[in-house]
Amino acid sequence: MTKTGRVIRTSAVSAALACIAAAGPWTAATAAVQVIVGPTPIVNGDAKAAGDITVVNEHLAFALAVQSAAPYGVPRGALIDLAPVTGGRIGRDRVVFADFIPNHWSAWPNTYQHVDIVDRGPERAVIRTTRDWGEVTIVTVYTLESNADRIEIRTTMINGGSTALTGLLSGLTLWPNSGFLFPVPGMQGVAEGKAGAALADRVVAYDADWAIALHAPYFDHVGDESKDMYLLHTLEAGESRVFDGWLQVNSSGDLAPVVHAEIEHGSLASGGVHGTVRGRDGAVIEHPVVVIEKGGKPYAWVLGRAGEYEIILPRGRYALYATAENYSQSRKVAVNVSPGSTQTRDFRDLEKPAHIRFAVTDSRNGKPLDARIVISQGQKPVAEFLGRTTFFTELEHKGGVDISIAPGSYVFTVSSGGGFLGGDRRIDVRVAPGESVAENVVVTMLFDPAAAGWYSADLHHHSDQAEAVTPPADLARSQLAAGLDLLFVSDHDSTANHHALQAIADGRGIPFIAAIELSASWGHFNAYPWRLGQTPAVDTSVATIDEMLAEARRQGASVVQVNHPFIPYGYLTSVAAGVAPGGFNPSFDLLEINASAPEDDQRVLHALWDFWNAGHHYYLSAGTDTHDVWNSESGEVRTFAHVNGAVSAAAFAESLRAGHAYVSRGPLVFPSVMFGEQRRVRPGESFNLGFDLKSVDGVRSVQLIGAGVVLVDRSFAGPQETHVDFPLSTQYSTWYSLIVEDTRGHRAYTDPIWIDAVAISGREGYSSRGRQN
Repeated sequence: MTKTGRVIRTSAVSAALACIAAAGPWTAATAAVQVIVGPTPIVNGDAKAAGDITVVNEHLAFALAVQSAAPYGVPRGALIDLAPVTGGRIGRDRVVFADFIPNHWSAWPNTYQHVDIVDRGPERAVIRTTRDWGEVTIVTVYTLESNADRIEIRTTMINGGSTALTGLLSGLTLWPNSGFLFPVPGMQGVAEGKAGAALADRVVAYDADWAIALHAPYFDHVGDESKDMYLLHTLEAGESRVFDGWLQVNSSGDLAPVVHAEIEHGSLASGGVHGTVRGRDGAVIEHPVVVIEKGGKPYAWVLGRAGEYEIILPRGRYALYATAENYSQSRKVAVNVSPGSTQTRDFRDLEKPAHIRFAVTDSRNGKPLDARIVISQGQKPVAEFLGRTTFFTELEHKGGVDISIAPGSYVFTVSSGGGFLGGDRRIDVRVAPGESVAENVVVTMLFDPAAAGWYSADLHHHSDQAEAVTPPADLARSQLAAGLDLLFVSDHDSTANHHALQAIADGRGIPFIAAIELSASWGHFNAYPWRLGQTPAVDTSVATIDEMLAEARRQGASVVQVNHPFIPYGYLTSVAAGVAPGGFNPSFDLLEINASAPEDDQRVLHALWDFWNAGHHYYLSAGTDTHDVWNSESGEVRTFAHVNGAVSAAAFAESLRAGHAYVSRGPLVFPSVMFGEQRRVRPGESFNLGFDLKSVDGVRSVQLIGAGVVLVDRSFAGPQETHVDFPLSTQYSTWYSLIVEDTRGHRAYTDPIWIDAVAISGREGYSSRGRQN
């Protein structure tokens, strides 16, 4: 066993190397199935170590991390690269990982992983991985047949312990690194929960030129918006349970082969539908897409060629409509598919694309504004490669953007400042086929916190690394449109986009905070400012908390932020469960309010209040955890920090460490005594804490918190601006903070103001200069 606890069967690896030496590298000429040991030939693949294993046939290639680190602290043996093969050429990797999850989050913790090559081709390849998970043994077998478009996956869980394991959510997962995700049909909009409404047992990652479908016939629950497909079950002592699924890979975004595979696997009665697609002017639509609905919900789509399409569907009732990139959608037609039937459905009413030029300006001075533009009402393509529904103004031409769009009537929501600095504008637009129109949108900005030294950043944001899909330029456009004053990125264990974002920030004359999200299975930590572009010299899959914090400081990070601390794999959750390697290390700085886990806000606050009551100066941060700016909103929750003088990444981080900050989903807070500062008073002496409160949506309430107790709760009639004073006195050293709520229920939470009642407590530690640990 290696020091990291990984066991690789060298006999299997040596045998594979001998096989490859004899067979040579995979080529279209050799075809069939081959096993390659060493750095993967998959383009942009992550399996780069000498002992990693790639399996390839005529249609697909996949690689297992045998010696390379898998992402998110996933144990070795996971599938970390998967790509289509087209015309004898292996394509680009399209996944972060695909693996078996024993209970909702990760296959971690474990003590060993074995990887065996059972069959190395040429008719088929079989790879077996074995790992432990507590007292459970997990065996996964990957099988790839010659000329197959799918990897058969069988996982067996064996409970070797003496206690039954109840309430397990176990199953296969598919996390793409690009493109789009078509959730389990019937489950669109359901992030987590029971899959009783599912119309099929698959999720598809896709773009126009590729598709990967995870088929999971066993599943009854979804997680992470269908990326995880689970079975809720019990595993009795000594019991074993088998999970069968497969990954299907196509070199096109066409879902007809995916549906056909389901029909074959389930021996389903089926029938065919085919037809032609033309425009209203009679022109052939060269690349049509016909969308199939079942029960009023998207079920699949088929890509046509030269105006023709065909698809085989399981028996049942469907509605079909045709469209194409930026074309209108046709009328819907009903189809009742009966066994063995063949039906014709033609579409002849598609309208040509149109164009809109938006120019967004500030009502106060006519200057252009960075803006986010969203289709609130109007055509929204199901196959997302056909057209976006969210747009951002350009970096080079501030305030302007040209978009191609299907003709029709729309309502656009235009925002600049993310709802924090000014209100949204709703714009009604009707655009005819082939028409180009100009829309000049004037936005009224109400507030300017930066003028008072308050600057904001979204302190948890991803670009296009790992499972995130936002290129650096689009990250910048989104954050600028949100009215954030500093650009920020924190990719999983990656600094690949630091230099690109620094260049964009320099071009715009704003600071950039280079960060990284150190991502273990038992906790995620943002560290910043990180040395620009420097790769972390720590393996987060096996590192302890001490090692990760030491690496963060070595790389220049003055701030370490505990991200989503109370989610199932959050650091404080793992500490409480006794599964965080190294236990509790007090050397972090901030606890995060995370937009994707609003249910944990109170837990984060109460944890901080307990720290503050004990005299420990940990403070707040906030971030959205955005991975896809077209489907999530940058800055929806953000951190405001007060900086004296010029704002910079270092100055902003130092203000966070000093507690001169608050986090908000909407309200703005301006204190008379700075958050994080210490004010000395005599015991019983009267003093006042005053605050200016502002909100685009109007202030509804404010709570004054003292030593973790709500001392004052005031309500308002919804003014956009108000001032509050709190006359106070205390016999003891204590602290005060605010919770402010607007009329939409959005809240702001502040760091504390420290009050030192000197003669009574005589205590040290209430200071803005650091924390007492």
